[in-house]
Amino acid sequence: MTPSPNPGPSPEPGPSPEPNSFPEPAKPGSPRARREVEGSPRRFASESARGLAAGFGAYGIWGLFPLYFAALIPTGPWEILANRIVWTALLCAVILTVMRDWSWIPPLLRRPKLLLGVTAAAVLIALNWGVYVAAVTSGHTSDAALGYFLNPLATVALGVVVLRESLRPLQWIAVGIGVVAGVYLSIAGGAFPLAALTLAGSFALYGLVKKKVGASLPALHSLSLETFILLPAAGLMLAVIAVVSGLTFGTEGPVHTGLLVFSGVATAIPLLLFAAAARRIPLSTVGLIQFITPVIQLICAVTILGEHISDARWIGFGIVWLALIVLTLDALLTVRGRRRTARTLPT
Repeated sequence: MTPSPNPGPSPEPGPSPEPNSFPEPAKPGSPRARREVEGSPRRFASESARGLAAGFGAYGIWGLFPLYFAALIPTGPWEILANRIVWTALLCAVILTVMRDWSWIPPLLRRPKLLLGVTAAAVLIALNWGVYVAAVTSGHTSDAALGYFLNPLATVALGVVVLRESLRPLQWIAVGIGVVAGVYLSIAGGAFPLAALTLAGSFALYGLVKKKVGASLPALHSLSLETFILLPAAGLMLAVIAVVSGLTFGTEGPVHTGLLVFSGVATAIPLLLFAAAARRIPLSTVGLIQFITPVIQLICAVTILGEHISDARWIGFGIVWLALIVLTLDALLTVRGRRRTARTLPT
């Protein structure tokens, strides 16, 4: 049953309007007319700023993930993946219970197209998680970083080709620099970057699906449903690991166990931020902000995890920094311009 709209406050006393009458239109050029026409830029600027903040937060957290997953060794990538799914699903269930927010599920079950979209998103993010954790725990964080260097290019391509989004001049420059960096890093590596391409493609497609689903499903509902869909597979993975090699959960000390349990929170926060960003800013912008993640990953790999980075990778790293500088400049100029426009609007 669709709830009736809020009637709002009672009108001031006065003559009742004639049946089927409409309010008198505002005079052209009047303050009321300008508010009606130009009121949207202020809201758009506010939403864009929130989207950018959420995007930077999500990608910043993801950039630090190599340190988190390295701390989970000797747990294997499949067990880490299964724990992320289980504890994220449990966290979402607790939040929904506390908020008494389960009523959205029965109507959603009658929307097969939306369910199919969320299922596709769940499969894509599970593939991304699995490949990423395997790369980091095997000492190939730089390969994972390469995937996220390439991801913005795939994301921007989907935004332009599929969603018909347009790019500003500085964004085109950043994309061009990113293309140079991606091609150079792929060739200089000396081997076909299968893991990197899988990471880039799966997350770009995930972003596209989230862009489509986000308008119909709030971030928490979408994340909850994704993890609920993956939960049976996660349970099966844990059962197989327990039989074949044994689980490390609870056997490596309380800190290790606590980190595995915390994987639900660590997984949920950046995904919710990413969903919030995808709903508020263009997919091409979401993709370009992605450059933050591999930069932080490479810094962690070299300075903390002790991985060796070849000279070719360092050159590519410098090219990507240049793209990031251009992207940051474009974002700052855009937000400043929208705020200046909003300030000039009448209140």
